[in-house]
Amino acid sequence: MDNAVRVTENLYWIGGNDRRLRLFEGTFPVPRGVSYNSYLLLDAETVLFDTVDEQVADVFFEGLEHLLDGRKLDYLVISHMEPDHSASLKRVLRRYPGVKVVANQKTACMIGQYFGEAPDYLLVKEGDTLCTGTHTLKFLFAPMVHWPEVMFTYDEAAGILFSADAFGAFGALGGSIFADENDFWREFLPEARRYYTNIVGKYGVQVQNALNKAAGLDIKFLCPLHGPVWREDIPSFLAKYRLWSAYMPETKGVAVFYASVYGHTQNAAEILASAISARGVSAVKVFDVSACDPSYLVAEAFRFSHLVFASTTYNNGIFVNMERFLSDLAAHNFGNRRYALIENGTWSPQAGKLMEEMLSSMKGMQKIGNTVKILSALKEGDRAALTALAQAVAADVNENAESVE
Repeated sequence: MDNAVRVTENLYWIGGNDRRLRLFEGTFPVPRGVSYNSYLLLDAETVLFDTVDEQVADVFFEGLEHLLDGRKLDYLVISHMEPDHSASLKRVLRRYPGVKVVANQKTACMIGQYFGEAPDYLLVKEGDTLCTGTHTLKFLFAPMVHWPEVMFTYDEAAGILFSADAFGAFGALGGSIFADENDFWREFLPEARRYYTNIVGKYGVQVQNALNKAAGLDIKFLCPLHGPVWREDIPSFLAKYRLWSAYMPETKGVAVFYASVYGHTQNAAEILASAISARGVSAVKVFDVSACDPSYLVAEAFRFSHLVFASTTYNNGIFVNMERFLSDLAAHNFGNRRYALIENGTWSPQAGKLMEEMLSSMKGMQKIGNTVKILSALKEGDRAALTALAQAVAADVNENAESVE
């Protein structure tokens, strides 16, 4: 049975939820599952906006058939060709052979690569429009947000922006598809941040370009391909994207990331975190990079204004999980943060120097204080160096508070 939900007078959500999926794209943990959003516009002509992943295709087709109620499907707009949105495309074409696929040239090329066939196309360029009756759809290209073929569709009559993967979030929808009927800022914001930073985070410049296009639109509804639909307080969510895509911190505070084998480096990280907190920094969080999935670590690094990296030396290098984390940050074009370092080693501490080399290669990274060096385990004489670093980090957090929300 269908589970279609009315968004506006003649627009419906006909997506589905996968709560059994454990790794999105085979990489990112999704303990709350994920939604796949598709939308159907019932105007003088009918328009389907994207399809869904095969895992939820049955409920999608039930909703599509129920809402069409014998009408033909006139148009299928393809915003993004990743298979979690295009996997059902061939089945749509076979069920509705007269449908015209609205796509750009790059999308058409990818359809050929995935499906080996050429449907009936309406190829569009930047700024082209399509009138479907009382609605006029305008197509706005958003390349590399986060694939090169991505485009937004703006419904000029209703103020609806169909935004592809932009403004999405991990997490299945339940009860209501709308952000304002969920506790979005508590339940979905961390997953929206993790989704953005890991999926789209590398392409900040391209996201800024897309945001500049969106700034000129009167957006009353924001319809992404994953996560809740927005119809209230849209500027607040767009503001988060402004920060994230500019690689600017969201929270004034300190995230301490440590890699420890036998607990001694962890001990130093915990003592430093406590000392920073004792000096008036209210937002301090500590993460074991070996126990926390990298996607959460990347999201928290994007969130905080100040970062501490503490690693034992391993095989004369950085401990493997810390090195992977730093490599992930570099791969996402991360930058514009202040950081401090702790290294540990028994016979030849190297982690501090090597971490600094990796971090200094990232744009806008500034080191605070001296690297604290530990030889095997903490001794009472090491407390002064940790205290001095805590004072420097806490003072810097307070002095640079104006750079964050």
